[in-house]
Amino acid sequence: MNIKPMIIVGAGAAGLCAAITAARNGINVTLLEQNSRPGKKILVSGNGKCNITNAHITPARFHSQNPEFVEQVLEGYGMERVKNFFDSIGLPVIEGKEGKMFPMSLQAGSVTELLEYEAETLGAEIITACEVLRIDKKNNHFLLETSQGTMLCEKLLLASGSPAAPQLGGNESGLRFAESMGHTLIPSHPALTQLVSEEKWVKQASGVKVAGLAKLYANGVYITEKKGDLLFTNYGISGLAILDLSREVSLRLAEYEYCELSLDLMPGLSKEKLTKFLLDRVNQECHKPLTLWLQGVINKKLIHILLEQSGCKAKTEKELNRKEIGKLVYAIKNLKLPISDTKGFKGAEVATGGVDTREVDPVTMESRLVPNLYFAGEILDVDGDRGGFNFHFAWVSGMKVGSR
Repeated sequence: MNIKPMIIVGAGAAGLCAAITAARNGINVTLLEQNSRPGKKILVSGNGKCNITNAHITPARFHSQNPEFVEQVLEGYGMERVKNFFDSIGLPVIEGKEGKMFPMSLQAGSVTELLEYEAETLGAEIITACEVLRIDKKNNHFLLETSQGTMLCEKLLLASGSPAAPQLGGNESGLRFAESMGHTLIPSHPALTQLVSEEKWVKQASGVKVAGLAKLYANGVYITEKKGDLLFTNYGISGLAILDLSREVSLRLAEYEYCELSLDLMPGLSKEKLTKFLLDRVNQECHKPLTLWLQGVINKKLIHILLEQSGCKAKTEKELNRKEIGKLVYAIKNLKLPISDTKGFKGAEVATGGVDTREVDPVTMESRLVPNLYFAGEILDVDGDRGGFNFHFAWVSGMKVGSR
């Protein structure tokens, strides 16, 4: 049987980047991709624009049970390093809001096509619709049983991702192969995903979007908060602030902790300023219904919900006083929403957990347990914040493997 110098399982961000870097270093590479085409996750990222990296790369924007590993992987591999890589394949990168970096074309398709073209031009073989069924170590080589036959290689890179987004091919196969070769796995949970609530009122508020602030409490204890869009849905809540919070919610729900959000629907106004604003609007000579009076300030779908949570007894504008206004202000800035679940891996952009990074060399990405076995991308216990950080780690870890 022909022994291939290097096989990469997974032709996503990390796998393609590793293949190009390795091929540039004279290594003959074969990529195995279970999907019908490479980079399926890249194609749908960033609303079809592909948020490649971020101008503000720091270890603090990544999460792992071994933070030191992230620091060592990122050392010398900041945004400029990734930008230069994409320049080298003919893809200029531009900066958008929040430091997000996109291809100048603003098309994710250009990212996948240029990566694929570069890899194949350098001699890498990409085999699609190829599912890896089993991996064994045999005489210092790796024996792979696949849906397209048996293969043997000297070096093996597992860049097969995480269980996130199974509709795009996300699964635990790579994690199970790593485990079968002796590696420890940190449990995986959905991250950058929507949240589910059993509260009946969320269906009433479905479709309402506000620029707000979400605070997370677990078992009554404040955990963290995120500012940004809040989008009420028929199943619960979504929006950028919620995606940013979801990692912490997932971890705490997994520990059977009670999770509740406290939503500030007007974070731009302090309690005092909002109180004064509402008091100034009151006309004691007017008998306008309170629900109508509030429509000038708050989305109509939220009014009955806020009135119910506030316990405000006033029915008309004339009946409003400082005490009743105070109740309304508290509800507007502290709308309570218990969370029962997340939308799971299907709704998740990434997953927490993965291969324990204490068992991986951060300089080479090689296994400390199995010689010539490498890891890159989401398969590792590293997940980043929203905004290009997860792709950044994928490119960088892929580059490091290909440079060996």
